[in-house]
Amino acid sequence: MPHHFHVVVYIDHAEALVLELAGSKVTEHRIQSQDRSGNIHHKAGSTGSGHTHDSKAYLKAVTDALQSSHEILVIGHGTGKNELVSFIRDHVPALTPRIVGVETVDQPTKGEILAFARKFFEAKDRTTPQLNMPA
Repeated sequence: MPHHFHVVVYIDHAEALVLELAGSKVTEHRIQSQDRSGNIHHKAGSTGSGHTHDSKAYLKAVTDALQSSHEILVIGHGTGKNELVSFIRDHVPALTPRIVGVETVDQPTKGEILAFARKFFEAKDRTTPQLNMPA
């Protein structure tokens, strides 16, 4: 399995878009949540945010797509990004140190996600030593 040094995952409660960046080459994976379709709203006066925890199968499928990644940027506009990070910490701890950023973005296009990720990783790479990854 090839290693991907930089990976960005844009996640919400309906879908995750995983983009593996290798120079100008981008590999895309889309993972759909099987138990919901879109945003969940709550009734006025009820307690909690109205969001239920994402299914473990959905979050596991996302983490499976991240296994060969060295540096992971997690982005999203809602709570999905935080739920993914918590799931990784609790269920796939080997990935935890690979998460190099968790950022809020407001429903970007694929092009905007790529531009955001490239800018993020360029800035990070300038300030941290780079490792040679095995092929």
